[in-house]
Amino acid sequence: MSHPYSLSYLTVPGVTPPEQTYMAARTGYDYVSYRLFHLGVAGEPDIDPTDPQIVKETKRALADTGLKCFDIELMRIMRGLQPREFLRSFEVGAELGASQVICSAWTDVRNDRKYIVETFAEICDLAAPFGLTVNLEFPAFSRLTTLEEVMEVLERAGRRNQGMLVDTLYMHFNKTPLLALEKVPPEWINFLHICDAEDLAFTREKMIQTARDARLYPGEGAIDFWAVNYLFPDLPLSIELPHAKRIAELGLEQHARNCLEAARSVFDANPAETLQSV
Repeated sequence: MSHPYSLSYLTVPGVTPPEQTYMAARTGYDYVSYRLFHLGVAGEPDIDPTDPQIVKETKRALADTGLKCFDIELMRIMRGLQPREFLRSFEVGAELGASQVICSAWTDVRNDRKYIVETFAEICDLAAPFGLTVNLEFPAFSRLTTLEEVMEVLERAGRRNQGMLVDTLYMHFNKTPLLALEKVPPEWINFLHICDAEDLAFTREKMIQTARDARLYPGEGAIDFWAVNYLFPDLPLSIELPHAKRIAELGLEQHARNCLEAARSVFDANPAETLQSV
């Protein structure tokens, strides 16, 4: 049993799409996951990833390496951010071969579910002509924090090209076992974000710090991953694993290589071994 693996931007933050592609190829990944819509945060490369020259260089890198782009990020649901602003990223993502888009909600009003549903539906409608599926994520410190909240939004939005992105870290923060994904319609699960974490009583501040700078290699922490192979034996796994200290010590490329080696040791298991561990 083996999964295809994608190198997420946040695992090697600060690199450009062409650099990320060559790095992913050198370290053994099958796919790359690009950040094509900048968030305006410190450390993002000082380029427009949708600039025609960057797109040309990225396409060349994909052709040179034989890798494929799997997904693009990050389309946020926020007051003041219009969904049509994502159109250029959708266009470039489709041109690069992506099939998936990551979306998350960052509104600051508790009774804004109608706005979230309508905005998510609009993002899906804008992405549809490009052949893109929009996957709604639930970071534990965002507006949507649980599996149930995201399922409600998807049920109400009802778009054909909608999905849910589950990050093993956020399930861990919520103390929700991965087996809970049994109740999610399988057509909504297109890939997973994977990493590990310690077994702690996480405050909001600790969640944010861990998610952005201190995720652990799979098998190194307390997350019980057996349900991944049990429920999704062939699902693509995107490694989103930023770790500031290790990147400083090892460099981006060795860190990316270590992430993949650890993931393969955990997830590329014999089916019989996986079932015996249940």
